[in-house]
Amino acid sequence: MKFISKIVVIMIVAMAVLNAKNIVRYYFPLRYSDYIVKYSKDYNLDPYFVMAVIKTESNFKADIRSSKNAIGLMQITPDTAKWAAEKMDIRSFREDMLNDPEFNIKMGCWYLKDLSTEFDGNMKLVLAAYNGGRGNVQKWLKDSQHSADGENLHYIPFKETDKYIKKVEVSYKVYKYLYGRADRSDFPRKFLQFWLTTM
Repeated sequence: MKFISKIVVIMIVAMAVLNAKNIVRYYFPLRYSDYIVKYSKDYNLDPYFVMAVIKTESNFKADIRSSKNAIGLMQITPDTAKWAAEKMDIRSFREDMLNDPEFNIKMGCWYLKDLSTEFDGNMKLVLAAYNGGRGNVQKWLKDSQHSADGENLHYIPFKETDKYIKKVEVSYKVYKYLYGRADRSDFPRKFLQFWLTTM
């Protein structure tokens, strides 16, 4: 009887391990991938990075509006959207356009690229600016309490922004692990950290 119990336990563990990737894929879906791939390519971004931002911002809920009035998949505020629409030469912009998944992803990708250009591709700074505001990041880079070299942040005073960056970074690794080619050496540790920080 003990032998059969051990076999059953081993089979259950083996099935769980074999299905682990599928279970994780349930929580890290590939939604709106056509739009994400298209606009990531247009704006020279890694589509897995864009997926990680969307996962963190809205969990792929297109009709969501935050308490700070950020709208849609990439949680773009109306003020940022008006500014971006002007820069993107979108003459007939309306706030309700942010509810359209394709438009929201296009504008979000454009904005990430704009921030990437400003911060020389430093994705930690891009994420800090996307969440905490580019003006704040510019200010932090000039402050020795936050940046030793004016190019990187060693301390982010907004706890929400600091946590946001970590969540996106881990989600990015998860997406690359599940769907792309990724360095998997530190994946289990990072994934565990992600789940512990979100609980």
